[in-house]
Amino acid sequence: MFRIGHGFDVHAFEEGRPLIVGGIDIPHDRGLKGHSDADVLLHTVADAILGALALGDIGKFFPDTDEEFKDMDSKVLLGEVVEMMHEKGYIIGNIDAVIMAEEPKFRPHIDAMRDVTASLLLTSVDNVNIKATTTEKLGFTGRGEGIASEAVVLIEKRRNDHE
Repeated sequence: MFRIGHGFDVHAFEEGRPLIVGGIDIPHDRGLKGHSDADVLLHTVADAILGALALGDIGKFFPDTDEEFKDMDSKVLLGEVVEMMHEKGYIIGNIDAVIMAEEPKFRPHIDAMRDVTASLLLTSVDNVNIKATTTEKLGFTGRGEGIASEAVVLIEKRRNDHE
């Protein structure tokens, strides 16, 4: 059995914070504003998995009103979502994600982001695609106000040894 999920997230830039995307600290003059570390890509991946499982979104499990999750490392958040997926008997088929930003340039960091994401998803890097695009200077991302991300995930029911 296969299920698909879609995730979307957006965070505004903020002075004085590190820029963490895809579990990687990326050199930039601003980071992203958020209750957690604001990793827009890992949030998107987590939401896509939760969507495929029909469990809601990360706000349901990690609300920004709860101090327990203040400055939370999104790698931990995604790890907990992967545990939920495994508890339901699913594994990653593949994931395709896109980061939308005018700056910084993400191409030099994509391979490292794929490695980190695959490790967190407990899957092969061959099952993880991450790409980046600009929005041709249109919208909030085009004006350099923040970063958006989308992801689509395919999960598959793990086969037991008796099938």
